[in-house]
Amino acid sequence: MPSLTTVVTDTLSRFVAGIVAALPRLVTGLVFLVIAAVGIRIAVWAAASVVSRTTDQPIYVQFVRTLVGVFLWFGALLAFLTLVGLPGIAAALGTASGFLALGVSYALSGMLADAVAGVYLLRDPDFNPGDRVVAGDTEGTVREIELRKTRFAVDGDVVVRANAEIEKKWRKKGEGDDGGETTA
Repeated sequence: MPSLTTVVTDTLSRFVAGIVAALPRLVTGLVFLVIAAVGIRIAVWAAASVVSRTTDQPIYVQFVRTLVGVFLWFGALLAFLTLVGLPGIAAALGTASGFLALGVSYALSGMLADAVAGVYLLRDPDFNPGDRVVAGDTEGTVREIELRKTRFAVDGDVVVRANAEIEKKWRKKGEGDDGGETTA
């Protein structure tokens, strides 16, 4: 039976040997993270620049900046785990995040539909604040177009409708229009 000092000495020497063996992988991983951080900053800046040229809404720029940053940092984390010798954990995280993303996208499908329709409405030259429109059962003046909803002024009240509901079928009313023109 080995003595306690032998067991402790053997354990410590294996621990130190393991750390020494892992150092090149850790240094490689840290260098990768530094390079990835620079690359991610550039990619996020480029994506935000493109979006800021297409819209004057800062919420869209921040949304794209956050989305691109999260995806790129998650990819960098998976690559880092693989570089330091933990490819099994990287594969498990990648698979689990795929299932999680599938569930989240299903749960948020209505919100995503509203956001996509909001982008279309914001870019539509015929649908602007101040325009008189009919959208479903609502007839009023467009007050504000946001990412997920649009606000209408109707008889002194503010009516809020989801963009996906509006984008499906709406029509612009002109002065003295009896409702004949369809624009959607």
